[in-house]
Amino acid sequence: MALDISIVVPLFNEEESLPELLAWIARVCVANQYSYEVILVDDGSTDDSWKVVTALAEKYETVRGIRFQRNYGKSAALNEGFKATQGDVVITMDADLQDSPDEIPGLYKMIVEGDYDLVSGWKKVRHDNTFTKNLPSKLYNAVNRRMSGLKLHDMNCGLKAYKRKVVKSIEVYGEMHRYIPILAKWAGFRKIGEKVVVHQARKYGVSKFGWERFVNGFLDLLSIQFISRFGKKPMHFFGFIGMIMFLIGFGAALWLIIERIYAGSNYGLTNRPWFYIALTTMVMGTLFFLSGYIGELIARNSADRNNYLIETRLKL
Repeated sequence: MALDISIVVPLFNEEESLPELLAWIARVCVANQYSYEVILVDDGSTDDSWKVVTALAEKYETVRGIRFQRNYGKSAALNEGFKATQGDVVITMDADLQDSPDEIPGLYKMIVEGDYDLVSGWKKVRHDNTFTKNLPSKLYNAVNRRMSGLKLHDMNCGLKAYKRKVVKSIEVYGEMHRYIPILAKWAGFRKIGEKVVVHQARKYGVSKFGWERFVNGFLDLLSIQFISRFGKKPMHFFGFIGMIMFLIGFGAALWLIIERIYAGSNYGLTNRPWFYIALTTMVMGTLFFLSGYIGELIARNSADRNNYLIETRLKL
């Protein structure tokens, strides 16, 4: 039976915040008379988070749990949570209490009444360190807007709402959770909006992400741009570059041969550096062609990239 809302919460070492978070979600959903489920995805926590999840599943009929054997990352947790959802509207939020469950009704209303495919939260006022998080985040989002064409202020906000068909149509892997709105756009979902949401100060624990997320985030953006354009047709990219390089190299080599024959050059072909430059260019062009063929084979025979070793499922 379809539910109004599925709430997916990826977590890693959040044992202290989980009881408070679940109580808060329950208050909001009961007050608004939503039929709902909460899917807690434990991404290989090393503390007692899974014991807390188990206890919460016994306390609340609406709670279901998934536990990874080890830490795979937030993208893997979200992807597995999306697979398990049954609600018409899917809402994601972080487990650290920095995302407020009070935002659930507003997000739900925008999806149902506003007919949005996806609504991303915008933490307009943040309670993070300005130097280490706020400024890099603004730069990161500015680059994302420029490259993707999506006018979202906070693409990496964990608080988002989706129509069910959106999460069933996209695959989140690697560290692509930062670019779910872009994945949705390239899957054909065009009505993507944002909502200003409250950002809570961290109450328990420490941030699980360091400076490396900005470097990795930029590299992932380049990857997703490439995959979106050439993922199903790699020969169009590698083959084009290979053809141009091969033709340049071949043309240069042909010119050297003609010059040697008709111009009476005193130098042999192998004594001229341009001969080796032309030869190298032809070889590189051939390698690009081969890369394109291999890419085509991989694109047509790719295995599932999301095979996670799940240790335990609760009520799934």
